Amino acid sequence: MHDGSAVRVAGGQGFYGDTPAAVDALLAEGIDYLCLEALAELTLAILQKDRQRDEARGYTRDLPAYLARALPFVVDGSTKVITNAGGINPRGAAHAAIEAARQAGVSGIKIATVVGDDVLSHLDALHAGGQSFAHLDTGAAFETFPGPALFASAYLGARPIADALAQGADIVITGRVADASLFLAPCAYEHGWAWDDWDRLAAGIVVGHLLECSGQSLGGNYSGDWWALPHPWDLPYPIARVEADGSAVITKPAGSGGRVSTDTLRHQLLYEVHDPARYLAPDVVADFTSAQFEDLPDDQVRISGVRGAPATGSYKLLLASHAGWSGESRVAFSWPDAYEKAKATAAIFLKRVEAAGLPVDEWCIEYWGVNALGGPTVPRLEDEKCEPPECVLRIAWRCADQRTAGLVGRELVPLTLSAPPAGLTGAGRGGGGATELLSIWPTLIDNKVVDAEVRVVIEEV
Repeated sequence: MHDGSAVRVAGGQGFYGDTPAAVDALLAEGIDYLCLEALAELTLAILQKDRQRDEARGYTRDLPAYLARALPFVVDGSTKVITNAGGINPRGAAHAAIEAARQAGVSGIKIATVVGDDVLSHLDALHAGGQSFAHLDTGAAFETFPGPALFASAYLGARPIADALAQGADIVITGRVADASLFLAPCAYEHGWAWDDWDRLAAGIVVGHLLECSGQSLGGNYSGDWWALPHPWDLPYPIARVEADGSAVITKPAGSGGRVSTDTLRHQLLYEVHDPARYLAPDVVADFTSAQFEDLPDDQVRISGVRGAPATGSYKLLLASHAGWSGESRVAFSWPDAYEKAKATAAIFLKRVEAAGLPVDEWCIEYWGVNALGGPTVPRLEDEKCEPPECVLRIAWRCADQRTAGLVGRELVPLTLSAPPAGLTGAGRGGGGATELLSIWPTLIDNKVVDAEVRVVIEEV
C-alpha cells in the first residue's frame, strides 16, 4: 500500500502496434505504474487469427519489446507494469514475459497472470443455465449466432489486478480487462479504496479513460489548433498523479511535445462514449459530466469532483465467429471525369465478376476523394457542380470461401488496358490473397458467473 502520497500512473500504450519507444520518457520521469493498454475488438480478432496459425499465440507479440525497456525499472522497484496484452492467451503472454526477463538476466521479480475472462469452453452450458447472450446492439437471440464461437472474452474489471498487486506482483498480465480498469486497479490498491466507494472508483475510471489512448490526450487527433502543438513528432504519453480522494493531475514528461489542457483532454474524455453521464465500466458507473477540470501551469490539468453510481450486475462479453473471406482492390483515376471513370470501372468490374460465375455475398464500394469518409453527408457532385481532380476507387468483397475471394480480384486485372480513359493506376493493396473475416457479437454476461472462475497465477522469475 502507498504512504498516502499521490500515485503516479502512466499510459504507455494505446493499441497493439503502438511504439514502445514512447515509454522511455515516462520511465525517466519517474512513475509508480506503467499501464499498457493493448486491446480492441479488432485486436482480439487479429489475435484469434494468430492463434489459429499457432495455438501458442493469441497475445500481443510486442509485449517483450515493452518489457525490455521497463524491466530495469521493475527490477529496482521503482515501477510496476500492468497490461492486458494477454489478449485471448494470457498464459502464453506470461511465458513470453518470463522468457524476456530471463534473456535480460533479470531474476527475483513476480509475474502475475489474471485468467478467467475466457468463457468459451462453457458458453453453451451458460446459455442453457439462463444467460441469454442476446446481441447487445440488435437484440437478436443467441440462437441466431452464426457459430461456432472462436473466442468468448468477458471484460473484467480492476479487482483481480488489485489482488495480484496485493500478492506482490511486479508485472500483471491479463486477458480482456476493460481499458480504464487497468489504471483504476493501482489507484484502488495503493489508496485502499473500497469496491463500493463509487465516487473514488469513478474518479479512477475517468483517469484511466484519459490515459488509455496514449498520445490522444496530449494532442493526438486534436480538433482544435492542432497546427500549433509543440513539436508533434515528439508527442508524449500521459501521466496522472492520483490522490487518495480521487482527484488527479494529468501531465506529461518535461520537455516533450504536445500539450496538456482542458481542451486536449476533453477530446479524449468523450472518445468512445455513448452516455457521458453513465459511462458503464465493470467496476462502477461513472458520471463524466461531474468531472471538474482546472488548467494549471506547465502542461497540467487538475481533475476533481467525479461522481459514480453502483456497477451493473453484468460484464460485456465479446463473441466471434467465422464470417467468410474478403478481397480488396484500389485504383486511382485522374481528371477529367475522375469520379465518373471510377463509377464506370466499378460497374464493369461487377459485370465481369457476375459473368465469371463468381458468387459474392457482399460488396463495399467507396470513392476516395469524393465521399469515402463523409458518406451520405457529402453533397452530391451533381448538385455542387464541381469535380475532384482525382478519385480512388476502393472495392472490397466478401465470399463464402477463400478460393472464390481470390479469383474475384483477378477480374479487375484485365481492366488495366480496358478501363475508361486515363485511368487505373494501382493504389495500395490489390491482387493479394484473400483475408478471413470474423463476425463480432457483443453481449452481456452475469458478472458473478465470470468472477467465480477468475484467478490470479503468480510466478517468480
